[in-house]
Amino acid sequence: MNTAHPPLSRAWLWLLLIIAAFTWFVPLDYNALVRPDEGRYAEIPREMVSSGDWNTPRLNGIKYFEKPALQYWATAAAYTLFGEHNWTARLWSALTGFLGILLVYFTGMRLFGREAGLMAALVLGSSFLYVMLGHINILDMGVSFFMGLTLAAMLLAQRDGVSAQETRGWMYVCWAGMGLSMLSKGLIGVALPGAVLVLYTLIQRDWALWKRLHLGAGLLIFLAIAAPWFITVSIDNPEFPWFFFVHEHFMRFLTTIHGRVHPWYTFIPVVMLGILPWLLPMFDGLWRAWRSEAPTRGQFAPRRMLLIWVVFIFLFFSKSDSKLVPYILPIFPALALLIGDRLSRIPGRTLFWQLIIMLPIAVAALVSAPLAVRAGSAEVPASLYASFVPWIQAAAASWLAGTLLALWFSHHHRVRPAVISLALAGLLAGQLTFMGYNALAPASSAYNIAQQIKPYLRPGVPFYSVGMYEQTLPPYIERTVTLVAHTDEMAFGLEQEPKKWIPTVEAWKKIWMQQPYALAVMSPSTYDQFVQERLPMRLIARDTRRAVVTTP
Repeated sequence: MNTAHPPLSRAWLWLLLIIAAFTWFVPLDYNALVRPDEGRYAEIPREMVSSGDWNTPRLNGIKYFEKPALQYWATAAAYTLFGEHNWTARLWSALTGFLGILLVYFTGMRLFGREAGLMAALVLGSSFLYVMLGHINILDMGVSFFMGLTLAAMLLAQRDGVSAQETRGWMYVCWAGMGLSMLSKGLIGVALPGAVLVLYTLIQRDWALWKRLHLGAGLLIFLAIAAPWFITVSIDNPEFPWFFFVHEHFMRFLTTIHGRVHPWYTFIPVVMLGILPWLLPMFDGLWRAWRSEAPTRGQFAPRRMLLIWVVFIFLFFSKSDSKLVPYILPIFPALALLIGDRLSRIPGRTLFWQLIIMLPIAVAALVSAPLAVRAGSAEVPASLYASFVPWIQAAAASWLAGTLLALWFSHHHRVRPAVISLALAGLLAGQLTFMGYNALAPASSAYNIAQQIKPYLRPGVPFYSVGMYEQTLPPYIERTVTLVAHTDEMAFGLEQEPKKWIPTVEAWKKIWMQQPYALAVMSPSTYDQFVQERLPMRLIARDTRRAVVTTP
């Protein structure tokens, strides 16, 4: 059966874009910042704005060299222009995530046709993991976008039938994308695309491709973008190169030093859940990408490069001794392009059988949502999870309604309306889940307790953090705290500036007893211990994770 569609009208495209943009950006300010990442990546740019030093990243006033500076700069710029809010802290992730959807649309349209571009954008903008990470203040969406730009520019530069001038222009964009990837999260922005290129040329035997990379000018573009900050931060901080390149890259990948050890199969369920509601179309798209473009010397095979990108990056992070869920995000734009390519040519009845699996998944999520209360603990009470349950059920209901509508359309051979229906439902489901997570904010964020202690804050008054560091507290009280008997990820920075902390609780107690007025934050168990020891203090705020006191 012919599955070709007439092009979607410009009016309908604009309507879809407006609906998607509204749904994507409006909830950004709804949730409080959650620990630990959102607090960390909100605080570092806040300190840049406060200190005026945009070269040396600092967390809680302490040198922090784990990541490059691009997202810090972008967030600091947003703070400067619009003020310090939840939405400005998340703006870079949301903006790069939305631009990634538009990039996939443009790339798919140029490579596989207008319909494939539309389908790819709909898939990416509704994939559960992509939607969630596009609204959280972490670095992975930014690096995913720029790595996606690197890949897209390579595909557009090397595709058959383009002029030499167009190849040169897109390769310059490709090199720029790698430079911005490097500034986003370090060497993976260069190493992973480079490895994919090598594997592609070995599999396809397309050695002539290397002559079209414009290596000389490209390297200059890459260095012009990436090198200046790495040079200046190293000049100001000679300890930076070893820590950043050795400790944070090679030791992170090859050792368990960061304590993020998970089984080799960790990313299998992550991808399967994260790509929902497009699980079976994903497998179909991957299989057909492998079969559709056999190795042919001298002929560029974009589907093969996309497939190698997905498989290699998946295996790379699966092999690593350091695994976190967001690490796998860079494969999602490539997956969306392969799925979109397949959806643009799929018969309606085939799509019907591929989407029907979402019915039991949506129903299971709807029915099992109340079980979330079993995750309750002393730190995150079951009552908070109970408040989260209706949001999970609403998200599952969105999936269910979208699936039913998509099944009806696909059964009647109307593929495009089926994909649009399920994509909008998937986007809404992701946003409902994101907004619902705010039900856990009393435990996962210091926002509420920060409001309680603000009346007790005075300029210049000491504020100690005893045996802990609450990442989301400094952004909300707009000041740093003095660490006591706790280093965690700031250990290296404190080695460089040891006077910025108090190494032992006993030393702190002596200082505390001499202060006319000071504040301290600690865990509730530490507070209870101090009460038993009769340490002079007055409790001004307490929740399940934090207790804040002042001198009596």
